[in-house]
Amino acid sequence: MSQDEQLFFMNEALKLAEKAAELGEAPAGAVIVYNGEIIARGYNTREKDQVATGHAEIMAIREASKVLGSWRLIDCDLYVTLEPCLMCAGAIIQARLKRVFFGAFDPKSGMAGSVANVFLLPANHHVEVTGGILEEPCGDILRSFFSERRKKTTPE
Repeated sequence: MSQDEQLFFMNEALKLAEKAAELGEAPAGAVIVYNGEIIARGYNTREKDQVATGHAEIMAIREASKVLGSWRLIDCDLYVTLEPCLMCAGAIIQARLKRVFFGAFDPKSGMAGSVANVFLLPANHHVEVTGGILEEPCGDILRSFFSERRKKTTPE
């Protein structure tokens, strides 16, 4: 996977994060790539659907499984704008994704090295993980979103 390809796919995930922000969702976006092509896209939908599992990674995994007709995403790569949480890390391992590339680190709940690294635990499948791809723009969209949200909820 070339650096140009990594940047291209992460930019596609960033577009989905922007869409989530426009909808009032925490701005995280994800794409799943198979044979060099995007086969699935996802963004946060927790607020809209009022479902705790409405994370970008989960949405993309569901769509990719439908596209491929299998829950096993063995030769697929996931690009996500934010370091996966515990739930998503577990789903990534269970889906048998080959590699995960993420943008911003999450010091509060990141499970790919920030708080802990679930991907290093003994499991039935090993996932290669690379973080910090387009880290600044991926982090900026989150900081901006939550800054604006705090302004709306903080009395003057």
